[in-house]
Amino acid sequence: MTVIAFIIGVALLVVGLAVSIALHEIGHLVPAKKFGVRVGQYMIGFGPTLWSRRIGETEYGVKALPLGGYISMAGMYPPSDATASGAAGKAGGGFFATMVQDARTANDETLAAGSGSRGLYFYELPVWKRIIIMLGGPVMNFLLAVVLFTIVVSGIGAQTATTTIAAVSECVLPAGTSQTTCTSSDPASPAAAAGILPGDVIVSVDGTDVDTFAEASAIIQDKPETTIPIVVERDGQRQSLQVTPMLATRQVAGEDGTATTAEVGFVGMTATVEYERQPIWEGPKAAVTQTQQVAGIIWQLPVRVYDTAVDLVTGQERDPNSPLSVVGAGRLAGDVAATDTPILNRVSGLLTILGALNIALFVFNLIPLLPLDGGHILIALWDGIRRFWAKLWHRPPPKPVDATRLVPVTFVVVIALAVMTVVLVAADLFNPVQLLGG
Repeated sequence: MTVIAFIIGVALLVVGLAVSIALHEIGHLVPAKKFGVRVGQYMIGFGPTLWSRRIGETEYGVKALPLGGYISMAGMYPPSDATASGAAGKAGGGFFATMVQDARTANDETLAAGSGSRGLYFYELPVWKRIIIMLGGPVMNFLLAVVLFTIVVSGIGAQTATTTIAAVSECVLPAGTSQTTCTSSDPASPAAAAGILPGDVIVSVDGTDVDTFAEASAIIQDKPETTIPIVVERDGQRQSLQVTPMLATRQVAGEDGTATTAEVGFVGMTATVEYERQPIWEGPKAAVTQTQQVAGIIWQLPVRVYDTAVDLVTGQERDPNSPLSVVGAGRLAGDVAATDTPILNRVSGLLTILGALNIALFVFNLIPLLPLDGGHILIALWDGIRRFWAKLWHRPPPKPVDATRLVPVTFVVVIALAVMTVVLVAADLFNPVQLLGG
């Protein structure tokens, strides 16, 4: 069953990622058509076409490699000089010059395909319309992440430790021991010695009313080897018990969420965990927080990929915060689906992973480099600045920016992305991130 659950988790993530990619491209497609640009293709994936169907002017299809998608808009760039003059362009000047000419030829073909049809070419649109079209894809991913996080925190709810006691330890086992049962030489836990029972509801600790188990734990941890009163509600009646927390080495969560080892007060009881639905604004808030975290990782992406490669080669344990490939995300989804936890926990975990992936798509696609959406946005902004400057100085409008000249830069970026993908896939296969203690 564990293997089947793992496969189901991976399959669900693949489907979710495909939907995310499809919605990303719809985010480009809808405004493009709204603004009158001819869209020749809407494709999910790359490589050989598995299925396609033409509806109107647009061919919709699915390709073999579900690693992205694209729409083909007429006239992404202005016509080359060869097209404008009616002459046939010739490649020359080396490898990169040939690449530039090939890009111009491919763009000219979209211009020819759109010739005589309704609508405008992309490069003819006002700057703000071009930006909206290119922002549409990433924004769609962000909105999907908001929906997913809202389902998790406001629909399912956040797991919260309540003040109801789930279990009381019979004894205190040494920290780090592999022992699982109590012996006659093990001291009784302070909670058991005080008479605390499963099902008791903590009302106050040391005279302070508490609403959460975290509040009760904080007081107990600050009172080692000091007898304090704990008021509990049992069978509708309140009882005051005396407990003396012992000094023990335990993991304590810090303000930043990281766990540290410290000497604190310990009584040996655990809380009942329930789902507590959060306000509706917590979903968007979680998406914004995740965006900030991913942006910090993206900014350091080259260094983090290099460190991941070093860990892979040296065999060191991988940083839990290192970037993941699609393989790593799928493996993590499979691990979540195969955990021995309630089904709602697993659904929440899978939705959270998919939401995080959409945030990653949102941030990554805004990097201002071609062929990413952010690169096209930067070109549109630069075109707008040039037009504004010409208007300010009462000069004729400049020609549209010929982004095909940046094809060599695009080539370098594509190679860098390919290398990064190979490194991360290899790391995810042979030195995966261990977030679930696997």
